[in-house]
Amino acid sequence: MIIAVTSLGNDSGSPVDARFGRAAWFLLYDDQAQSWEPLENSQGQEALQGAGIQAAQQMASRGVAVLITGTTGPKAQQALKTAGIKIYHGAKGSVAAALDDYKKGRLEQAA
Repeated sequence: MIIAVTSLGNDSGSPVDARFGRAAWFLLYDDQAQSWEPLENSQGQEALQGAGIQAAQQMASRGVAVLITGTTGPKAQQALKTAGIKIYHGAKGSVAAALDDYKKGRLEQAA
């Protein structure tokens, strides 16, 4: 399973980026391989509009099953749900800590 976490930097020690569509980075965690892949989001940061929908499409194309972030906008949230991606809000601290919070059931799944 691939888990995406929004991030301000390119490694698991970086702080979580509270934004989804305009996050600086997405860190993709492969729970089988227990490895991270950084994915820069300059496209989303520079978009005039539709950043959340573009990011949702990117997550779907990468096979992401779970997204961990601070918050998502309504259009992005709908696009993620349509793609079958589970969304968890309220992530904070480092990316690694947010992943741990997810694994321990401490994050709120979006309705």
